[in-house]
Amino acid sequence: MQNSFGTISRFCRLYLGRKQNFARAFRINIANRMSLVNQTAKNSSLHSTSLRENLKVLGVPPKMRSEPAFMKIDSPEFHGIFTDELQALIDIFKRYNYELRIAGGAVRDILMGIKPKDIDLATTATPDQMKEMFNKQEVRLINAKGEKHGTITPRIHNKENFEVTTLRIDVRTDGRHAEVQFTTDWQLDANRRDLTINSMFLGFDGTLYDYFYGYEDLMQRRVVFVGEADVRIKEDYLRILRYFRFYGRIAKEPSKHDVETLKAIRANAEGLARISGERIWAELQKIVVGNFGCELVQEIISCGLGSYCGLPVDANIDEFKRLCADLENFSKPHTPIFYLIALLHTTEEAISLHQRLKLSAFERDLAFFITQNRKKVGVEFCKLRDYQRLCLQPNARREFVEELLKYSNEVKLYNELKAWQMPRFPLTGSILKEHGLTADKRMGVIMTRLRSIWIDSDFSITGEELLTNHLTEVLESLKTLPGTPNKKRKSE
Repeated sequence: MQNSFGTISRFCRLYLGRKQNFARAFRINIANRMSLVNQTAKNSSLHSTSLRENLKVLGVPPKMRSEPAFMKIDSPEFHGIFTDELQALIDIFKRYNYELRIAGGAVRDILMGIKPKDIDLATTATPDQMKEMFNKQEVRLINAKGEKHGTITPRIHNKENFEVTTLRIDVRTDGRHAEVQFTTDWQLDANRRDLTINSMFLGFDGTLYDYFYGYEDLMQRRVVFVGEADVRIKEDYLRILRYFRFYGRIAKEPSKHDVETLKAIRANAEGLARISGERIWAELQKIVVGNFGCELVQEIISCGLGSYCGLPVDANIDEFKRLCADLENFSKPHTPIFYLIALLHTTEEAISLHQRLKLSAFERDLAFFITQNRKKVGVEFCKLRDYQRLCLQPNARREFVEELLKYSNEVKLYNELKAWQMPRFPLTGSILKEHGLTADKRMGVIMTRLRSIWIDSDFSITGEELLTNHLTEVLESLKTLPGTPNKKRKSE
């Protein structure tokens, strides 16, 4: 045990000796990879070959700015975030001598001239210290689930919620989850983050803290991992899809990806199999409806990620490109699942997609409906009346029929159906029971036949006319007799 520890210590000194300028920022990578180094050290001596292998496991240290607090922000977007509630929160942290800064996406938005919708905050206070502080100030806390990750959510003035997270490092990762350790070192927290554009902090005096040149990457619309892409992806494989999502938000061109980044993504594609479908779908939804969604989905498939996201191996790229182009004829927004449906060949593939991504009931049923009916457009369904009839089928939904027309680029029929005031079918099961029918399996068939007659009349037949003139012929066509009259049967 002592020899093993000594070997690891010598290895770390050798490694850090080569990268003294990055030692402080790179400590977290060593912590993350210590178990791998330990295993290697047990099985090999530290000759030059094994040292190179161990360095490869740890990855290349990130390029680091010598003076992170290098500029001041003074913009309308920055000043616009200061609500009375935020100022009250800032005052509480000042009173107890804890540092508090804006983190992540809000910093990125402000630098891009966008007023952030949400403000995430980071602090040197631990969760226990924050709870004690807010308890003394009689501030209500909500959403206790985030505490294990270091996040406390105070509700200020009973009006506005803020998520405040303790600075932390990931001491152990498994590709899905991280075991964290709290710290007061802002640089170490920045170093654990996925992308340089997400690793910046903003002080409330306007000071921008940027350790890894995220500002330059943002201004040049580059999406760059903090340090080595392969290492950061292995810490959490969902970062593969996060890369594409942020590319859509940041980049100016649809396909200007870094070659080495795509190489690392392809090499780690299989890791997505370890990520839950819900988390994958949460990222994919934002990608497909964002900037360059069509190009990014094709790149995702080109990188070999499709099958791990529930898509078929031979995804229908041509149909997907056709749909993306045709949707320019319709106003946004479009539901995200709509895009993925075009990549499917069959309803069976829609079932597989649902099983992987855990779609909502609406998304699942829409995927089934379109894959089952899209080939009928222009064949069985040609006129407006056909689609109106389809809307009124027992197991159909008007939204699905509208989406089917949109999918098929039937702009005129789509607009006509959207403007149509759908009439209410004048009969119900209760009315039929009052006229002598029992509530058995025949009831649904009878209702369907009567509804068809009503539709064929251009919805002009009244309920009384259906009962008087058509109920008997429907029953005869089914070669059945009315059930036993119940007590509510009307007298003749």
